Amino acid sequence: MPEDLAWFTARLHHHLDAYVSVTGAQVESLFRHYELLVRWNRRMNLTSIRSPEEMVVRHYCESLFFAANVPEGWSDFADIGSGAGFPGVPMAVLRPDWKVTLVESHQRKAVFLRESTRSLPNVSVVAERAERLGGKFGAIVSRAVDPEGILALVPRFGNHVGLLLGSSDFEKLRVKTDLNWLSVTPLPWGDSRLCVFGSLVK
Repeated sequence: MPEDLAWFTARLHHHLDAYVSVTGAQVESLFRHYELLVRWNRRMNLTSIRSPEEMVVRHYCESLFFAANVPEGWSDFADIGSGAGFPGVPMAVLRPDWKVTLVESHQRKAVFLRESTRSLPNVSVVAERAERLGGKFGAIVSRAVDPEGILALVPRFGNHVGLLLGSSDFEKLRVKTDLNWLSVTPLPWGDSRLCVFGSLVK
């Protein structure tokens, strides 16, 4: 494929180096996921983004930037509606000391997640709707999933939440919740998108 490891490495560093540091081994791990994503996406709709450059930015760079902004002390995450593995897979690659559970109710997507994370010992995959999950997590995170629905899960699964979402969606949330928003950081690649982190008010 024309988008080989050298291309992926160059594009990732081009967009990311000003914000997040990644090692060569981490880039290779992310590229293995990217290769599988491109291959599987020909047979099933894992992502509507087809441009390789846009995939690097929207999927990998955004997720790594999100991970780099996670508040200190958070280490156990459930990625709700993980889809193709974002932001959970890049989070797990960047921070191997974190535990990341990818929650995806779509069975074929869950199969992809299991296949693409075989080499990541800190990742587990649950093929289940979030409402049926048991147990607790330190924080729930999500991207491209109904944010109000995600916030409704916070008291059940943990005290913390992190979201990748548009600024207009966040403004609607801000007035509807009693969460304490710890940080609100614009993504550096335009598009009025934010990574936000909050905790339940005690």
